[in-house]
Amino acid sequence: MIPVIGYSEAKVAVLGLGRTGLSAARALRAGGAEVLAWDDTETARVAAEAEGFAIVDLSRAGALDRVASLIVSPGIPHLYPAPNRVIVAAQAAGVPVDNDIGLFFRSLATDDWDGFDVTPKVIAVTGSNGKSTTSALIHHVLVEAGRTAQLAGNIGRGVLDIDPPEDGGVVVLELSSYQTDLARALTPDVAVFTNFSPDHLDRHAGLGGYFAAKRRLFAEGGPDRAVIGVDEPEGQYLAGQMAEGPNDDRVIRISVDHKLTGSGWSVFARKGFLSEYRHGRQVGSIDLRGVKGLPGSHNHQNACAAYAACRTLGLAPRVIEAGLHSYAGLPHRSQRVAEKDGIIFVNDSKATNVDSALKALQAFENIRWICGGLEKDGGLAGLAPGLAHVRKAYVIGREAAGFARALGTVESEVCTTMAKAVASAMSDAESGDVVLLAPAAASFDQYDNFEKRGEDFMAQVLARL
Repeated sequence: MIPVIGYSEAKVAVLGLGRTGLSAARALRAGGAEVLAWDDTETARVAAEAEGFAIVDLSRAGALDRVASLIVSPGIPHLYPAPNRVIVAAQAAGVPVDNDIGLFFRSLATDDWDGFDVTPKVIAVTGSNGKSTTSALIHHVLVEAGRTAQLAGNIGRGVLDIDPPEDGGVVVLELSSYQTDLARALTPDVAVFTNFSPDHLDRHAGLGGYFAAKRRLFAEGGPDRAVIGVDEPEGQYLAGQMAEGPNDDRVIRISVDHKLTGSGWSVFARKGFLSEYRHGRQVGSIDLRGVKGLPGSHNHQNACAAYAACRTLGLAPRVIEAGLHSYAGLPHRSQRVAEKDGIIFVNDSKATNVDSALKALQAFENIRWICGGLEKDGGLAGLAPGLAHVRKAYVIGREAAGFARALGTVESEVCTTMAKAVASAMSDAESGDVVLLAPAAASFDQYDNFEKRGEDFMAQVLARL
């Protein structure tokens, strides 16, 4: 645990008592704070009370009197589409609003660090797609190289649940826009921006607000190194704003779209080969085509980002290459479930938006595509470049018929349920086909989360095999 510094004997309110909120409450208490906890869900309140936390309805008049700070869980809106009533009350009372990420960065460094030979480092990863894979890949490469590393944030453990880093330790954080938007302190040593595409637009009041939330990771104190995907205008803009000049190697540009020819530091992948250039000279290369855990150009982008981040810590290209080859991949992200009779079954339930589903479609040929769910803003037109890879779509979700119509000329079958979709896809599939779950939609019309959806897909496949 990372005990929170700066609130000893002070009252601190915690709003939202899920994994993140309870973790923050425990870390605040460990740092000497008096915690006032609240969640609108009774079961969450009961669980927190069982741990000895004072349960206080923070929306009541006077509940925030003499409170030093309000700590908010990431799922609670603080501005758009409408702020939570407790946050409104806190702002009206002048109570600072923060989250566990802000507490983490304020509390990580301790006096013990003065005796370390190598100061611990924090690598923070954000972006629209590939955050989880990139974060997990960085962590994996570091561990395989013999470095002490921990993985936390939007993946794995809560940021305040990790152990205080040791001499030379590295903390790898995956951070969503919900987390970067509110944190009052954001000071990673290395910040990574994978890519950018529309998502969570209601929460950020549009594309500009969404980008602004991502950009805060690079603005609040500024990282020592910035790894930035430049295949979209937003990434190009961010890299330009961070760099002091064309030779500024504090900024590492990455791409899977084109060869990067600038005189600075760049890492790009083309036709399955990763190349690293510094000051116009190639200094490293990796053949990614044989890396089974990273299929497709979207995963090659993740590999470029992870490679660049690890290079900032001094790892050699061959050491990183060995780590890439031993990486097995994450559940629900291009996860190879099984292979039988020449048919491959892939679970990419994490492809919850059009951009991530397009990348999954472009990674394979001869696809029996299971898709559908709670459609996000923007429609499905962005899938067009990948539809030539689809032999047939099997559409799930409550609005499956409408989703199928939106796919245009693609042959489709309205299945509604995962069981029906898997059964039909397996019945139709031939040797050389890929049965791919890449929904291009949220899961909440039928499942609690994308993990449950992916687990259902795998269970249906394995039961029939």
